[in-house]
Amino acid sequence: MPSDVDIAVIGAGAAGLAAARALQAAPVSVLVLEARGRIGGRARTVTIEDQALDLGCGWLHSADANLFSDQAQALGFAIDKTPPHWTRPAANADFTAPAQAAFAQALDALEARIEAAAAAGLDQPVSALMTPGEPWNPLLDAFSSFYNGAEFDQISTRDYAAYQDSGVNWRLPRGYGALVAAFGAAAPVALDRPVTRIDHSGPRLRLETPQGALSAAAAIVTVPTPHLADGDLGFRPDLPDLREAAAALPLGLADKLFLRTDAPQAFAVESHLFGDPMRTATGSYHLRPFGRPLIEVYFGGRHARALEQEGLGASAAFAIEELANLLGSPIRAQLAPVAGSAWGADPWARGAYSHARPGGAWARAVLARPIENRIFLAGEAVSPNAFSTAHGAAATGVRAAHLALEALGLARGGGHG
Repeated sequence: MPSDVDIAVIGAGAAGLAAARALQAAPVSVLVLEARGRIGGRARTVTIEDQALDLGCGWLHSADANLFSDQAQALGFAIDKTPPHWTRPAANADFTAPAQAAFAQALDALEARIEAAAAAGLDQPVSALMTPGEPWNPLLDAFSSFYNGAEFDQISTRDYAAYQDSGVNWRLPRGYGALVAAFGAAAPVALDRPVTRIDHSGPRLRLETPQGALSAAAAIVTVPTPHLADGDLGFRPDLPDLREAAAALPLGLADKLFLRTDAPQAFAVESHLFGDPMRTATGSYHLRPFGRPLIEVYFGGRHARALEQEGLGASAAFAIEELANLLGSPIRAQLAPVAGSAWGADPWARGAYSHARPGGAWARAVLARPIENRIFLAGEAVSPNAFSTAHGAAATGVRAAHLALEALGLARGGGHG
């Protein structure tokens, strides 16, 4: 690790790697400091039994405007454009077509109320807009736990309404995490280098790590919001406004579990089940993604946190029990866990993706403001309308790189973003 660079980037996730690539064409020295022993952050693909499994982000959301769609083509990653399982009817025998239509109508009505509240300037819990006694409220909260990583009582109406998506969603058979890693493979990264504090009291920034300090003219900070809110990455002098904004944008939790099935013919390819459509503490089951002999299970919100505390075995037992209730007891012997995530327990993530607390929609704009025109934040939490996505994170990394170059008096450059 050098002792001095022009621009230091903290974090080698999608935002940090996009920033580093956007700086490559500029006449500056750059170093990315990554706490983990790998790049990619919350984008992670593991290969088990010759299958690429995304433990983090898995869908190219807004794929028709997603910079990673272009990168996939440039790097030779095949793109699967099969419509997502959630756009098709669930295969539950206990969740009839009329019931699914009623749930969809309840969700549409709630989202219309959210839009109206946000347009009126209200920033309140989404749960305040839910109809008391609505029979679909438990499943609405389950939906929120998968979508936001938290139930609707924790979600800001204004922030929810701010999210924008084109509705085009594609997947990568080789894995989204693998694409992000390939995208950043040429970036100058120092692994196992957590930054514990940025001293901005002098004319140059001093970035402190367990392996020594690094001096930089500017820094791009891409760490998850809990690390800012709790002071895991501290600042001297302190930046209380930054910590307050980060605390208003906690990371929700969405975990995945992959089950192998010894009887794949029993499941329709790319089909979908809800574990229990009348409960919030339930799983969402994507059956045979890419035609593989696997079931991709999603847990979210409080339920995911409770399962994490018990370990992967508890998640597998819960999922197999739900599937046995749906498909019959013999299915138990045909299912076995292959891999799973625990993003809440990951010390360098501490959650999956950000949501604004009720009353906290203002916080994303605060994170986006340069500090002293030499500290620039990036990451999915900084995105005004593509938060919780890898492409939203990457776009903020490119923006931060351009701002850093301008601050150093250099032309707006870096054509790699």
